Amino acid sequence: MATIEECREALDKLAKRISSGGGGAPSLDRTLSVYLRDLDTGFHGRLAGGELRDIADGHDTSAKIKLTATSDDLVALTNGDLNFASAWTSGRLKVDASVFDLLKVRSLL
Repeated sequence: MATIEECREALDKLAKRISSGGGGAPSLDRTLSVYLRDLDTGFHGRLAGGELRDIADGHDTSAKIKLTATSDDLVALTNGDLNFASAWTSGRLKVDASVFDLLKVRSLL
């Protein structure tokens, strides 16, 4: 099980990758929340202007894009060790978003 700090670092790494041209983010202006089942905690932020901004502790149930995973799977996704599509189809990753947003988030991870 990854620690909360390792998950925070994974999201910071993702934020840097998105802001350096990770693709897809410039056309999005959405709130994003990540819930970590095994830690019973989460993080939230905003995808806007080609960046993942304002990452903070806490799960935002009203976010437009909600991801649910284990801490290990979040770290593996952001490191490129876990494929988004296979994680989603196997149930390791749950995504609550519109189809358009789902496709955009897939390209970011």
